[in-house]
Order: sequence, then structure tokens, then C-alpha cells
Amino acid sequence: MNWLRQHFFALADAFSHLLRSPSNFILNVLVVSIALALPFAGLTILQNVRPISEQLAVEPEISIFLKMELSRDKALALTTNIRTILQDSASTTRIEFTPREKAFDSLKSKTGLTDVLATLGANPLPDSYVLKMSGFEHAMDADQVDDIAQKLKSMPGVDTVQIDSAWVKRLAALLRILRLVLLFLGFTLGAVVVAVVFNTIRLQVMTQHQEIEVSRLLGATNAFIHRPFYYTGALLGLCAGALALSLVVLAQQPLNTAIADFARLYASEFRLAPPSLLATAFLLGVSALLGLFGAMLSVKRHLARLA
Repeated sequence: MNWLRQHFFALADAFSHLLRSPSNFILNVLVVSIALALPFAGLTILQNVRPISEQLAVEPEISIFLKMELSRDKALALTTNIRTILQDSASTTRIEFTPREKAFDSLKSKTGLTDVLATLGANPLPDSYVLKMSGFEHAMDADQVDDIAQKLKSMPGVDTVQIDSAWVKRLAALLRILRLVLLFLGFTLGAVVVAVVFNTIRLQVMTQHQEIEVSRLLGATNAFIHRPFYYTGALLGLCAGALALSLVVLAQQPLNTAIADFARLYASEFRLAPPSLLATAFLLGVSALLGLFGAMLSVKRHLARLA
């Protein structure tokens, strides 16, 4: 009970000092919240985009174009080799063989250039295989397709292998870059938060210089003197974090309107969801810890000079 009473007294003392100069406290909260709003917004966007990329149904297709001089019997015999290569893959693959005559007829019917293609004389298209792969649960699994494509390309009689999963790899690479950028912003703006709280507590220590000296003469311990400043820093970080999250949620309303118009072009109903309760609690906790850390640095540095 004595420990709780001391912390309650320190918290009440911190509130009393904040109420003496609310304008300074509000100004510091605004500065810190602006620094926190950018990484908070980035994390919110990342949390909304990541489930889409990870749960995206990735079904790449691999097109295998055979050499023109390869006979039809040898071309059909490649099916066994293809199945052997695919048996180590966890995906389910449907193999379709397309004779060059069928490919040429399809080209004429789809393009409407029958007369132009007739002037070519011989059929310029080779026999080909199309591998339709399924069973990939995450966008990151698209890297496996490259390994399969390299093995297929090394088969005798294969001229060219094309895959259509490049967009999946670009998406995964973009998300990795976004994570690194957010990490850099988090550390940089976290340092800004610590610096602001550090300076705020420094000014408060200087203002309460005489009060601190009297407390020491009366036998107050260092922990008793430091505790209110720690609570002040934590309150500053907590209030700034709450304001930053509020700004992010308010900014989502007009942003979702623009996103909805764009998503409808792709028959999607994607919208940015606000941070979950767990994410909100985590971000508020990080904000309070940054404020506490800045206060601890400032108190240990400046009160040591007053000792």
C-alpha cells in the first residue's frame, strides 16, 4: 500500500504541474503527435495491405515453347519429364499441350488477320505446353516458380520458358521496401519524440529547482524526486500517441473515399480499416515508453548536476 501511495502521489504531482502550464503541455503534445502520426499511418496501411498479399491466391502459369525442329512424338514425350520435375512441388499442376496447328488457328480466329497470316506460308508457331499451377497460398511462394522454370528450361527440345508471376514478386518486394522505410521512420521519429520529451523535462527540472532542493533537505530520496518527472514524460507520450492515432483515423475517411473509387475499377471493395484494439494498445504503449525513456534520460542528466 505504501508503494501504491507513493506512485499515486507522484502521478497526482505530475498532473498538478501539467495543469499549471497546460498551453506548454498541449504544444508539446502537438509536436510529438505530428512526429508519431507518419509511422502510425504507415503501419496502418501496411497492416491493411499485408493480409491481401499473404492470402492472395497465386496461380501462376508457365508457358513452355519447344524448338521448331522437334518432332511431335518427342514433344509429347516431354510430358513425362515435366511431371518428374513437378513432383517435388507442393502445388497441383494441370498440363496442357498445344499443337502448333491449334495455336496457329487460334491466332487467326482471335486476331482476325487470316489473310495476313496466310501470306506467311509456313506456320511460324511451335508446339507448346501450358502449366497451370495452383496450391500457392502466399505471394511469397512465387519464388518457387522460378526454380521450376529453370529446370524446365534445361530440358532437351525446350526453346523458351515464360512465367506470369512477375507481378507477385514485385508486390512482395514492394512490401519489403515499405517495411524497411517504416522501420527507418520509426527509429528516426522515435528519436525526435525522445528529444522533445527530453527538452520538456529539462525545462521542468529547471523550473522546479528550488522545490527539488527543499525536498532533498527534508530527506526525499532520488526515486521520490524522479518519479513525478517519469510520469510527466509517460503522460506526454501517451497523450501524443492518442492524438496521432486520432489524426490517422480521421485521415482515413477522405482517403477511403478515394480508395473506394479506385477499387471499383477492379471490382473490389477494399477499404482501409482502423487499427485494431490490440494494435492501438501496442502503439499507445510504445508512445508512453518513448516519453518515459526521454524523461529518464533528462532526469538522470540534469538532476545529477543539481546534486
